[in-house]
Amino acid sequence: MHGEYKVPGGKLVVVDLEVVDDTLKDVVVSGDFFLEPDDALAVVSTALDGLPADSTTAVLADAVTAALAAAQADGTIVGQVAMVGFDAHSVGVAVRRALGRSTAWSDHTFELLHPGPLPPAMHTALDQVLTEELAAGRRGPTLRFWEWVEPAVIIGSFQSLRNEVDQEAADRYGITVVRRISGGGAMFMEAGNCITFSLVVPASLVDGMTFEESYAFLNQWVLGALADVGVQAFVSGLNDIASPAGKLAGSAQKRMVGGAVLHHVTMSYDIDADKMLQVLRIGREKLSDKGTASANKRVDPVRSQTHLPREDVIAAFAAHFRSRYPTVDGELRADEVERAAALMESKFTDPAWTARVP
Repeated sequence: MHGEYKVPGGKLVVVDLEVVDDTLKDVVVSGDFFLEPDDALAVVSTALDGLPADSTTAVLADAVTAALAAAQADGTIVGQVAMVGFDAHSVGVAVRRALGRSTAWSDHTFELLHPGPLPPAMHTALDQVLTEELAAGRRGPTLRFWEWVEPAVIIGSFQSLRNEVDQEAADRYGITVVRRISGGGAMFMEAGNCITFSLVVPASLVDGMTFEESYAFLNQWVLGALADVGVQAFVSGLNDIASPAGKLAGSAQKRMVGGAVLHHVTMSYDIDADKMLQVLRIGREKLSDKGTASANKRVDPVRSQTHLPREDVIAAFAAHFRSRYPTVDGELRADEVERAAALMESKFTDPAWTARVP
């Protein structure tokens, strides 16, 4: 059995092994990482021999860490162990991939969905429906780009409505407020001012990763897509994407019972910063804390860095995703649209849901 794991921002870890009587045998760890001293590599491999084949990533990582510590203590390894470009956790992920319990991008075929303009509440409903459909095994992973006409603020699942939104300003500008199922911060969305997409993947793709690691992992392709349109970007903090000129995007996740992960990104394209500051209370506080008078210094639109129409940026993103991962064009099924429409009415436009955290 053979498994590979490319550490985000790090190196490739490769594991070859056999399974005999539900235990790991003849484990060989290799890769383009850096490890000192040389003798430590044999310790890493032998630490995994004899472990149950259903061991979690944490158990596998703990075994490697404990074996290295013991080898140092008894003199098998002389000097400090330096693992550069990988760690015990990434070895565990590679083992799980070899066993088929953790998957890679290439193990899946993604459907690219780009329906026409829909109400923002319909998009949040589709996030729930498509994630639940994958968890139930009725559809595969998807990448879906949003289009909409009416302006909206999409708040995180756990945010306080009154703390985040100035309702009077929202009413003045005709802005609808919708609560989504994922956590994170508020998304200020007018048609044409941002780029939003939802990625629905099986939990096996981020098996063994912490939330922080999964954000970086699922955003790696976005960094590549931005590079294609001339923007040098990097992961910032837990869930943001930034460039040297400032923040570009924020992402959020929701993990469903049954093994599906919703990961979505909202990227500033040509944002109306003044209007956003009137509608979003939290934006005022963040800028005040930074001693910044204008949102333009904090939110740097993609348009100013790419000089491309929004449609061209989206097309470049889709093309980049296709170039990296198996992808086919797809469409929403009639039953999915029907269920999402019902959820939009019963949940996502219901004031009780929107104000569930007043």
